[in-house]
Amino acid sequence: MTATSTTEAPVSYRLTAADRCDSCGAQAYIAAEVNGSQLLYCAHHGRKYEEKLRAVATSWLDETARLDQAD
Repeated sequence: MTATSTTEAPVSYRLTAADRCDSCGAQAYIAAEVNGSQLLYCAHHGRKYEEKLRAVATSWLDETARLDQAD
């Protein structure tokens, strides 16, 4: 009889606590690339500007799910 175990691969995030929102300085959880420049936003400002940013962004990274994780 063979025992099998399942382990989840650790999730790695690109944004760290050192990444700050361009609007207010809070920790950034959203990154957008626009015209070759990276814009960083906290969850609040990312949601506030999301519609307009997504229309022009070449990439969009949303790590706001981290806010719901238990430490």
